[in-house]
Amino acid sequence: MITNYLKIILIIFLSVFPIEAKTKSTYSNDFNSKQLSNYFSGIVAHNNQNNEKALKYLKSSKQLLNEHEEYFKRLIFSLVLNQNVDRAFQEIKFLKNKNQSEFFEAQLLLLIDSINKKKFNKTKLHLKKLSEFTEEGTFEKVIYETLRDYSYTFENKKISTFKSNFGNLIAIKNAFQSCYLNDPKTLDYFNKLENSDAADYSRYLFFYVNYLVHEKRLDLVKEISSEINELSSNLIVLQTKAWIEKSNFKEIEKIFSCKNENDLLAEFFYLVSNLYSSQDEFEKSNFYLNISYFLNKKFKINLSLMADNYFLNENYEQSLKVLEMFNLKDDLYYWFKIKQKAKIFTEQKDKEKALKFVESKFKKIKNPSNKILFDLAAIYKNSKNYDKSIDLYTSVMSMTDKSSLNYADLLYRRGGSYERIGEYKKSDNDLLLALKLIPNNSYVLNYLAYSWLERDKNINKAILMLEKAYNENDNDPYIIDSVGWAYYLTGRYVDAEKYMRRALELMPNDPIVNDHYGDILWKMNRKIQAQYFWKSVLRMSDAEKEMIDKIKEKLIKGLPKNNNDESL
Repeated sequence: MITNYLKIILIIFLSVFPIEAKTKSTYSNDFNSKQLSNYFSGIVAHNNQNNEKALKYLKSSKQLLNEHEEYFKRLIFSLVLNQNVDRAFQEIKFLKNKNQSEFFEAQLLLLIDSINKKKFNKTKLHLKKLSEFTEEGTFEKVIYETLRDYSYTFENKKISTFKSNFGNLIAIKNAFQSCYLNDPKTLDYFNKLENSDAADYSRYLFFYVNYLVHEKRLDLVKEISSEINELSSNLIVLQTKAWIEKSNFKEIEKIFSCKNENDLLAEFFYLVSNLYSSQDEFEKSNFYLNISYFLNKKFKINLSLMADNYFLNENYEQSLKVLEMFNLKDDLYYWFKIKQKAKIFTEQKDKEKALKFVESKFKKIKNPSNKILFDLAAIYKNSKNYDKSIDLYTSVMSMTDKSSLNYADLLYRRGGSYERIGEYKKSDNDLLLALKLIPNNSYVLNYLAYSWLERDKNINKAILMLEKAYNENDNDPYIIDSVGWAYYLTGRYVDAEKYMRRALELMPNDPIVNDHYGDILWKMNRKIQAQYFWKSVLRMSDAEKEMIDKIKEKLIKGLPKNNNDESL
C-alpha cells in the first residue's frame, strides 16, 4: 500500500525536479507534475478505500488515460466502486488506446453491457475476448462459464448444453434458468437446493419462496416458513420469514424476479462477491457487489455484505454510509444496521455509547421477533449486564419448544449468565438440562466442567466431561485450555503443559491462556519462562484488572506449593 508518507516524497520529488520528470517520462510532452501528483493521490485514496476521493483525483489526471494501463484499471475500479457503472462502460468504449483495456474486469463490463442491451452478436465477441483471461484464476473461469451459459439461455430461450465442472454452482444455475424458462422442473430444482447437504444453499430459500409466491403457492410458502429456525437462520431467510408472517408477499416479489435477466445476473454477481469476501479480497468483493447492485437496485439488502466488507477492513466510515440504506421497514436488516453500528462504536473503544445506542434504537421496533430479543440478550451478556440478559433469555424460552435444540441453546446461554453472577445452582440446573437435550455438545460440557473446576467441585467428573468435549471438538482452543487446566488442578503438570501449549499456539494473545501457561511452567520449576508469560499478560489490553493484580502478586511471590505437586 502506498502510504501518505510516500505520497509526500513523490510530490516533493516532482516539485524539485519538474524538468527531469518531464524529459525522462514516456508520457506526452504536455503532461505535468500536478497530474502525476493527482494520480499518486488517487492511488493513495484508492488503497485507503476512499473511493470518492480516489475517483476525484483520477479524473483530474485523465491525460494518463490512453497511455498508462495501471491508471486506466484504477479508474475503472474507482468508477464501479463509486456505483458509476454506466460511466465505466463509456470510458472503456471510447478509450482510444484499446490495449489499455486488456484486463479481465474491463472485458467483463463490456460483456455485461452487451447482454444488458440484448446485443447478442456483440456478446459472442466479448465472450471470446473474456475467455482469454480464464487462466488467471478459478473465479475468472467461473464468471466466464456462467455468463456464457446465461447469455445462451437469454438469446435462445433454452438451457445451454455447455459442460462445466463447477458442481455446486450448476445446481443454483439450473434452478434459476428453469425458473426463467417456466420449466415444470423448477420446483424440483429448488427442492434439491433446499434439501442438499453438498453445500450451504440456505440463502436460496428466499428465491424458492419468491418463486412459490409468484406461482400463488402460499400454502407451501407458509409451510416452509414454519420450518425456518427463528434463532440461527441467516439474515435474508429470517427477513423472508418476517415478511411471510406479516403476509407481506409483495415485498418478496418486488425485489427479485427470475423472469428478469438483470435480476438473474445480479444474483450471480452477488455470489461472486461473496466468494471474494470469503477470501478477504474485499475490494474485489465490493467491485462485483456494485455490479450486482447496478443490475438490480431493488435488492438493496444485499449491500449488507458491503457494510460487512468495510467493517472487516476497518473502514468504519464507509461501513456506516452503507448502513444508512437500511430502514425500519425491513426490521431484520434494520436490526442488522443497529448491531453493526454498535460493533463499530465498540471497536472505537466506546462500549457505553454502543449499548446506549442499541437500547435507544431497540425501542423503535414494534413487536420485536425472538431473534431480535435473542441478539439483545447476547449484547447484554457481552456487556456484563447479566440480569438483563437472563430476563430476555427467559422471555424467549417461554415462546420456544422445550424439546428443541433452540431451547437447549437458550439454557446454555442463560446458564452462562447465571454463572457469571454467582448463581451457581441455577447455572448448573440450566446446563445439566441442556445436556439432557444435547448430551454430546462440547461447548456445554466444557462450560459446566470448567465452572466445576473453578469451584473445586466434582473434579473427577469434570475431567471426564472435558475429555469427552475434547474428543468431540479437539481443535477448539477454549476446550484445550480447559483440559490443560483440569490436569493442572489435579497435579498432572506434564499433561497440562502439553495441552496448554497447544491452546497457546491457537490463541497466543489470550490473557487467560498465557496466565494458565505461566502457572503450569512455574509448577514445573521453569520459573523464568513462567514469569515471561505472566508479564506478557500485563501488556494485553483485554486483560481484566483482577487478573492483572493477581499476576503482579505472582511475579513477586510466585505460586505456593500444594499437595498435588508432582516430583519432576
